[in-house]
Amino acid sequence: MTKKNKDSSSGSGQIAVNKRARFDYHIDERLEAGIALQGWEVKSLRDGRIQFGESYALLRNGEAFLFGAQISPLISASTHVIADKMRNRKLLLHRLELDRLIGAVERKGYTVIPLSLYWKGNKVKVELGLAKGKRQHDKRDAEKDRDWERDKGRIMRERNR
Repeated sequence: MTKKNKDSSSGSGQIAVNKRARFDYHIDERLEAGIALQGWEVKSLRDGRIQFGESYALLRNGEAFLFGAQISPLISASTHVIADKMRNRKLLLHRLELDRLIGAVERKGYTVIPLSLYWKGNKVKVELGLAKGKRQHDKRDAEKDRDWERDKGRIMRERNR
């Protein structure tokens, strides 16, 4: 008898991906963080109502926060809760992880950016990246390499026919 994977029953688990982050930054390290959400935000995430591309993480007073993520409330949200779609959300990390991130940001000039938002079980997790910004010529080089790999694949397919 084979074991079933727990994540296979819940679908893909992916809520949102920050594609712009991979284009603008060299990502050196990735880590997982929890996120403190309110009930209406979780319901909106299940419905896919998030804009995640302009968001960033900020380390302040020994804590990490997610800024710029816009979670739009559902029409059927509770009437007694005032829903702020641009609310700053706290990221949940262990103290050692926070200290390491703060050290990298302050001493080495790194930036902490959110890469993706996904379900892990019944909890929402954020994948954070410790990154350095790309310069314009780095972006052009990456685009040139991507185009060459695509052309090389086409040439090899035509040759193998």
